[in-house]
Amino acid sequence: MVDEHNEQDTHNLAAAAGDGIPLASKGHETRQEVEKRIIDNLKLAQSKMLAELHKVIIGQDEVIELLLQALASRGHCLLVGVPGLAKTLLISTLAKVLKLDFNRIQFTPDLMPSDITGTDIIEEDRTTGKREFTFVKGPLFANIILADEINRTPPKTQASLLQAMQEYHVTAGRNTYDLEPPFFVLATQNPIEQEGTYPLPEAQLDRFMFMVNVDYPSRNEERAIVKATTMDSAAEPEAVLTGADILVLQQIVRKIPVSQHVVDYAVNLTRATRPVDGTAPDFVKQYLSWGAGPRAAQYLVLGAKSRALLRGRFNVSCEDVRGIAKPVLRHRIFTNFNADAEGVSPDNIVEMLIEAVKEPQSSEYQHTTAPAGTTQK
Repeated sequence: MVDEHNEQDTHNLAAAAGDGIPLASKGHETRQEVEKRIIDNLKLAQSKMLAELHKVIIGQDEVIELLLQALASRGHCLLVGVPGLAKTLLISTLAKVLKLDFNRIQFTPDLMPSDITGTDIIEEDRTTGKREFTFVKGPLFANIILADEINRTPPKTQASLLQAMQEYHVTAGRNTYDLEPPFFVLATQNPIEQEGTYPLPEAQLDRFMFMVNVDYPSRNEERAIVKATTMDSAAEPEAVLTGADILVLQQIVRKIPVSQHVVDYAVNLTRATRPVDGTAPDFVKQYLSWGAGPRAAQYLVLGAKSRALLRGRFNVSCEDVRGIAKPVLRHRIFTNFNADAEGVSPDNIVEMLIEAVKEPQSSEYQHTTAPAGTTQK
């Protein structure tokens, strides 16, 4: 039996999301029934969403899939790529397809924390003449935030974004203001220009679920891009999902069961990145200064869940963990001089780890201790 609070939440959710996945309330419907209908329509919604995105974006299928997986997992993404690869256009188009509020913040060296969080200003009440402080919200108050060239702003402003990403609220003066969910930060970083930049601290890098490499398009994709962008034909994508749909999907991802086998594989893969760990392969000790923390294992499992769900499966496998290992680990492992001298990249290390770290065997879960009062043979 569903309690009254959950029934009301389900009704409100269904009413709010009627324009996205079919969620119109069907009488006395429980939250579980709403979630089941969302899952049943997810494959159709995903194909429609990709069709709408590709009205504007040509190619980048892998990048789009990773963004959707992070959004469903309630994570944030760092996009790394040279200028001109449509990173900003992709994110703004995604916001339209998801019917979410979108703000773009251009990070510059003179950007202050109050420029993104908001600030208190003095306003005078015309009727009483009394003056009082009023909080004016900054651009962080949106569902999807594009932090453009995040490494060009000082650490103080980066820390303000860090608080919002981790705690889903901002602090101005003595007051704390909650950010409306879903809240999704997509930051871009230019890998070429390093002059006048502030490298992201390791603590802030760790807050990003994925580091997504945005690569050059293929020849055929580039031909299609040039042809489409040099003609007078602007396509406008239509909304497929809503914020309420995304919130339900995030809840469903958290509820998907995962076997101990998959959890142990994610943990073993993470621990193998640490040179000080006894299970670390020799190449890790040779090429890495330090490895990933526990948050990497958490994101490996969450990312595997969302990957399985978005591919129409409810069973999470070790293959799903391997499928998102690079974007989860590449910014959490730090190469040393040996790796740099030999041209070994973090992605190369992850590939070697996937080969070296095997899935747990069934024998590891067998109890070898005999029950009390029996003789072990």
